[in-house]
Amino acid sequence: MQLKKILVAEDTDSNFLLVSIILRKEYQVVRAMNGCEAVTLFQSEKPDLILMDIKMPEMDGLTATREIRKLDTAIPIIALTANAFDSDKQKAIEAGCNDYMAKPIVVGLLTEMIKKYI
Repeated sequence: MQLKKILVAEDTDSNFLLVSIILRKEYQVVRAMNGCEAVTLFQSEKPDLILMDIKMPEMDGLTATREIRKLDTAIPIIALTANAFDSDKQKAIEAGCNDYMAKPIVVGLLTEMIKKYI
């Protein structure tokens, strides 16, 4: 059985390591280091879900989400961000994210959220 693929757009190594440890038993994990890479890898890797950091170099997560939405309106995109204000959540949803989780990541909540979509 082929594992579902999750694209993790995250520029901070420690954050990516945490997410990959949580996910790699059940999913194939692909990393994008910035928003530009997230858009490119989305096209080449065809992931089942995207975890999108918002603050990244070159292209932020909101811009990357908008670009991906031009190509695919169905892919689940979950914003993962250190910004925990309601206005940040609103911006993420408006950009096209299906869901939103503030860092630090809570393992149980993240895995439940992913299972909701794939």
